[in-house]
Amino acid sequence: MHGPAVSGWLLMTLCAVTGAYCLLRTRAGSAEDRRTARAEALMGFGMAAMAIPAAAVAPPAWGWSVYAVLFGVAALRALWFSRRDGHHLHHLVGSSAMVYMAVVMAGAGGSGHGAHTMGSHGMAAAGGIPVLTGLLLVYYAVYVLRSGARLIPMATAASVGAGGGPAPAWGVAPELAPACRLTMGIAMFAMLLTL
Repeated sequence: MHGPAVSGWLLMTLCAVTGAYCLLRTRAGSAEDRRTARAEALMGFGMAAMAIPAAAVAPPAWGWSVYAVLFGVAALRALWFSRRDGHHLHHLVGSSAMVYMAVVMAGAGGSGHGAHTMGSHGMAAAGGIPVLTGLLLVYYAVYVLRSGARLIPMATAASVGAGGGPAPAWGVAPELAPACRLTMGIAMFAMLLTL
């Protein structure tokens, strides 16, 4: 079997599709909904880029610094908007986790050579701060379980149907947004697990 490379490609594809759906969501809803969708699209595409197997595309040495800066700015943005909406605190944790993974990978040499668990640029060889990694794993495990439990009642309510309100933009089904968040939570958990 191909093992880790296949897992990396699957994780990359899942995150890219989720990011693309979030990008579609930026065309509909309130300003806050569009802002949230943009943050989630950035996270999805960033996670997809980080999950590309190193055997296929070795990241440049400066690539990890770009990730750290990009998600550092996203974390500051999430901190700013968290004053109005508590969901942005989750974006703050997610962006901070991405910065953390990028810094760990940059510290590991960023070459991606070493153990390729999940195919993500040598994260297994990189290490990290075990306590911080553990806290992030616990956060995402709880987030995934909580988000998954919320999907069950939502699926029932969606099947009953709700009348009224404007029709969503093409390709946008509002009830899929929580599923996308769940998907990204699972992907983040998997990426942190291989750190």
